[in-house]
Amino acid sequence: MVCVVAYRAGVIGASGYTGAELLRILHGHPEIEVVHVTANTNASSSVAEVYPSLGVAYPDLAYEAFAATDLAGLDLVFCGLPHGESQIVIPAIIATVGHVIDLGADFRLPAPAYEEWYGTAHRAPALLEQFALGLPELYRDEITAHDHVAAPGCYPTAAVLAMAPLLASGLVEPTGIVVDAISGVSGAGRGLSLRTHFGEIDESVEAYGLLSHRHTAEMELVLSKVSGTSVQVLFTPHLAPMTRGLLATAYARPNTAGLTTASLLETYRAFYADEPFVAVVDEAPATKATRGSNAAHVTVRFDERTGTVVALGAIDNLVKGASGQAIQAANLLLGLPETVGLTVVGIYP
Repeated sequence: MVCVVAYRAGVIGASGYTGAELLRILHGHPEIEVVHVTANTNASSSVAEVYPSLGVAYPDLAYEAFAATDLAGLDLVFCGLPHGESQIVIPAIIATVGHVIDLGADFRLPAPAYEEWYGTAHRAPALLEQFALGLPELYRDEITAHDHVAAPGCYPTAAVLAMAPLLASGLVEPTGIVVDAISGVSGAGRGLSLRTHFGEIDESVEAYGLLSHRHTAEMELVLSKVSGTSVQVLFTPHLAPMTRGLLATAYARPNTAGLTTASLLETYRAFYADEPFVAVVDEAPATKATRGSNAAHVTVRFDERTGTVVALGAIDNLVKGASGQAIQAANLLLGLPETVGLTVVGIYP
C-alpha cells in the first residue's frame, strides 16, 4: 500500500539549527513531505553531509541556493533565516506558495514597533497584515483566519505562556513585570561567535541584551492582547552552558487580594485545560523534562512574605520555542489536527 503525502513543503535556511529541527520533526509528519531545502552557504552539499543525524531520513536531499522559482507551487514553505533576511526573500515567494511560516523576527511586530526595536525600517510593511503571530494557545483564531504565520521567539513563548493566565484573569498589575530567562546556546544559531565558543560559555552564565532585548517587544505585544491593556515588561536574558532548553521566571504584583498558590494553580489549570502542549505542573519546571518535545511546562506561586506572584515556564527552545511550534501552526493553517507530527514527551535523561 502506497502512502500519499498530502502536502509538499520547502525549508529556506535549512542548514541552521531551526532548519535541521524542522527536518527532524517533519520526517515523522504523516501529511507533510519536505521536497526542497535551501542553504546558500551549504549549496550543493547533501543534508547527510551537514547533519549526519538526518542522513537516514533524507538520503537523497541536497541543499540548494535560494531561487524563488524553485519553491513555486509548494503547499508550505518554512523560512528559517536570521532577522532582516526574511523580508527580502518572502516577497518573492508569497504569491506562489500556499502558506509561509517565518521563524525569524521580520513579521512578528507592526512596522513602527519593528523600526523602534530593530533600528531600521521594515522592507515589506505591506505584507505584515497577512501574517498571524504563531502562538497557537493565544492566537489560534488569528492563525486559522490567515494564510501565513510569523512564529514567535523562544523567550517570548516561554515567558508569555508562563504569564498569560495571570493577565487574562486580571490577577496581576500590567506594569512592573520582570522576566528573567535562561537559554541554551543553540538559541544563538549555528554560526560561529565568540560568545558561544566553548571556552567562553563553558562554566559561565552571562546576561546580555540588558534593557533593550528585542524580544521584550513581543512579550509586551502578546501580553497586552491577553490583558486588554498596555503591559510593560523588564526582560533580561541569560546564556547558560547547555545546548537546548529555556527557562523563564516572571515576577508580578497582585492586582487582587486573597491570592494563594493553590488558587493560582487552579486558575492555570482551567486556562490551559484544553491545550495539548501546555502542562501545568506542581513542582518547579526543568528544561530537561521538555527536551525534544513541543511541550511547555508552567507553574506559579504566590509569595505571601513579599506579596509577589512568581510564574515559571520551561521549553525546548528549538522545538516549542521554534520549529515544533511552527509545525503546530502549520497544522492549523492546513486544517490538520494541531498535534499531528508532534510529541509532548521529552527525551530523558
